[in-house]
Amino acid sequence: MNTQLAPAEGRHDHPPQPVRSPEAHPLRRVGLVDRAAMHLGVALIHWGRRPVRARRRERPTLAPESIQARRELDRVRDEYLVLKLTQFR
Repeated sequence: MNTQLAPAEGRHDHPPQPVRSPEAHPLRRVGLVDRAAMHLGVALIHWGRRPVRARRRERPTLAPESIQARRELDRVRDEYLVLKLTQFR
């Protein structure tokens, strides 16, 4: 069904809006301080959203003592796990 009806002439569901003349509202000029504040705000937003670049640096080398301590910790943990696992057999 493609029937389209034309709207009824002279019928409005809302009251007519008054037409305002340009002289009724004087234009507000944008001052130098307002313009500078706007540019500063836009610059701060732009600066705050800048992409962060990760610094590429070498991984810190561990001291030989800490490497030896890590190996000893792993060895003791493995021995403990072996002892605990054999208890359940």
